[in-house]
Amino acid sequence: MAQALELAWQQLGRTWPNPSVGCVIVDPSGAVLAQAATGDGGRPHAEETVLSDLGPLARGATAYVSLEPCGSRSGGGVACSQLLIAAGVAQVVIAVRDPHPHGAGGVEALRAAGVLVIEDVLAEEAIDLNAGFFHRLKTGRPLAFIDDDPSGYDQALTLHAGEDVLAGLERLGASGLTRVFARPGTLEADALINARLVPGSAPDE
Repeated sequence: MAQALELAWQQLGRTWPNPSVGCVIVDPSGAVLAQAATGDGGRPHAEETVLSDLGPLARGATAYVSLEPCGSRSGGGVACSQLLIAAGVAQVVIAVRDPHPHGAGGVEALRAAGVLVIEDVLAEEAIDLNAGFFHRLKTGRPLAFIDDDPSGYDQALTLHAGEDVLAGLERLGASGLTRVFARPGTLEADALINARLVPGSAPDE
């Protein structure tokens, strides 16, 4: 699972509006068969990539996934939970459940098909990884940070003329952004500070 989380961290900031997910599939001896993270722009999903690489070798294997495999797809494609079932994996280990309406339900689908599911493995690390995604689902806004390094962010926080910082965050959240940053000393950083949004914290609820 640590490997799956590391793969997801490497893609953080490149997959919005989808979360960055890592997937590692191992055989019964524990040898890694394939691994992948969510693609740029959120497609393909990590599970899609590893299963397409493996084909019949996935049968009887264990999949470690940093976020619950999706129960349905917004675009109408085959859900990752169904892909794992069809591939014949014996066990799926997940770090944390997905609260998104399309993500939720994957665990139940897997269990209904007879797949052993183990939950909450390195859950705290996965919650940290997905903090921006979870926050946008809850509030409609991305998490905002003050940082000199753009790595791991969806994009810079930019405010329109006369726009309140919370209104700006809501606008960016509506476009699917989950993590934004402002460089220290910029107008956007000052706006975050003046709105009592300390670096890395969520807006006041």
